[in-house]
Amino acid sequence: MSGDKSRPGFLSGLLEHIRGVFGLNIGTMITGVLILYLVFSLVMYLTSAHIDTYQVTSGPLSRNETYTGLALREESVVRSQTGGYIRYYAREGSKINANGVVYSLSSTQSPQTSVKLSSEDMARIRSDMQSFSKRFDPSRFNTAYSFKYQLEGNVLQYEGVTADVVTSLTLDPENAAEVFSDRVSDSQASVVLLGNQTLCKSGEDGIVLYSKDGYAGKRLEDLTLSDFNQNTYHETDLKSSDMIKAGDDVYTIITDEWWSLLIPLTEKQLVHLKNRETIRVKFLKDDMTQTGDFSVVQIEGTNFGKIDFNKGLIRYASDRFLDIELVTNSVNGLKIPLSSIVTKEFYVIPESFSVENGTGFYLEERGANGTTSRRLVSPTIYARISDNNTTYVPTEDTRSDSTYLYVDKSVFNKNDVLVIGDEIEDHYVIGDTGILEGVYCINQGYAVFRRIEVLDQNEEFAIVARDTDYGLVRYDHIVRDATRVKEQDILY
Repeated sequence: MSGDKSRPGFLSGLLEHIRGVFGLNIGTMITGVLILYLVFSLVMYLTSAHIDTYQVTSGPLSRNETYTGLALREESVVRSQTGGYIRYYAREGSKINANGVVYSLSSTQSPQTSVKLSSEDMARIRSDMQSFSKRFDPSRFNTAYSFKYQLEGNVLQYEGVTADVVTSLTLDPENAAEVFSDRVSDSQASVVLLGNQTLCKSGEDGIVLYSKDGYAGKRLEDLTLSDFNQNTYHETDLKSSDMIKAGDDVYTIITDEWWSLLIPLTEKQLVHLKNRETIRVKFLKDDMTQTGDFSVVQIEGTNFGKIDFNKGLIRYASDRFLDIELVTNSVNGLKIPLSSIVTKEFYVIPESFSVENGTGFYLEERGANGTTSRRLVSPTIYARISDNNTTYVPTEDTRSDSTYLYVDKSVFNKNDVLVIGDEIEDHYVIGDTGILEGVYCINQGYAVFRRIEVLDQNEEFAIVARDTDYGLVRYDHIVRDATRVKEQDILY
C-alpha cells in the first residue's frame, strides 16, 4: 500500500527531472517551432529559382530619332544712327511694336531720369523680381543682364515714356534733322529727345536680340554646308557699356513669325521621311511640341529636311542650332519587356455555341448504353476575337460566326461535341485551334496567362494595346523572363 502511494510522487519527480534537463515548457516549444520554420523558409529561398517581376507601365515607345537643326529666320541687324553711351529698354528675346523704344543714347554714362511709380507698379516689379529669383540658373548668368534691361524697360512703360510721352515727343523727319543737325538723317523719324537722352525706337514689329552671328539676311539659297558646322559657329554680343559710334551694330530684330529648321538627312532617313508633308517636332530644350510643314531640299548636293513653322519662334529666338526629336512614332499603350511575351495555343469555339452570357458551353456526353446527356462546362475565356482581327481561319463546317472564344485546351478533348439545340446542325466538334500572344501575370501569387495585342516594339520593349478584353491593365505585375515560368506555377 505504501508503495502505491509513493508512485505519483515518483512520476512527478521524474517529469521535473526531465524538464530540468531539457527545459521543456510551452515557451520553449513555440520558440523551437519558429526556429524550424525560419530554417525551412531559408532553405527554400536559397534553393528555389528567383523570378524577376515587372510592373506594367504606360507610355510611348521612345525610339524617335534626334537631330540638330539650323534655324533660318527673317532677321536684320540694326545700326545706330548716332553715337553715345547706350542704355537698353527692350528685354532681349521679347516682342516689340513698331515705334517702341529699344534703347537710348546720351553724351554721359549712366544717364538718370526722375521716375515716380505708383504702388501698383512697384508691386508688379517686385513680383517680376521674385519670379526671376526663383528660376535663376547660375550657369546662365547672362539672363541677369536681360532681366536688368527688362526692368528698365518696364519702368519706362509704367511711367508712360514708351507710349504717351514718346508719342508726344516724336519728331517728324524735318524737325529731327533740324534738332540733331548732322547727327540725324532725315530717315530717322524714330529718334526723339527726352531730357539728355536720345530715345531710339524700332522701325517695325519684331523680336529683339542683342547679338549677331552672321546669319541675318541669309536665304535658303545662300546657305552652304559650312553654315551647319557648329564648331565654327560664333555669336557676337552687341551689348556694351562703352560709348558707341554712329554705324555700330546695336541689335538684331526678327520681323516674321514664319521660320524654318533645316536638318541633315541620311539616305535611310530620306526614304523614311520623303513622302511626308507635315511632321510633329519635339524641342528638347523645353519638351514643347508643334507641327510644321515638311519638305526635302538640297544644299550643295546634300539632302536636308526643311520644317516650316508659323508660331513658337519667340521661345527659340536666341538659338541658332536646336536639338529636336521628330515624333514619327507616337504609338501609346502599355509598355512591357519583350522577354515577358509567350505564345499559347487554344481551342477556338464560335461564340454562338456559348451559354450563360458567353461564360459556359454544353458538352455532349454519351453513356455506356448509347444515351446522351449534356453537362455545363464553364472554362476560363482567354479572348473574344472577331475573325477579321485574328490569323485564325475557320474550317468550312464551322458556322459563319464573326466572333470566336479562345479556351484552354486542358478543358476539352479534341473531337468533343458542344450542343446548343436539338438539331444536328447545332452541334460543334472541337478541333480548331488558334494562337495568342500573352504574358504571365502574377498579381495573385501564381502565373496566369493574359492575352496581349502588340502595337509596336523595339529591341527591348513592346507597346501593347490598352483595355484589351481579358488582357493587362496598368500596374499589373508580370514575369520579366517568361521562359523560367510555367502557367499556374506558384511564385510566392
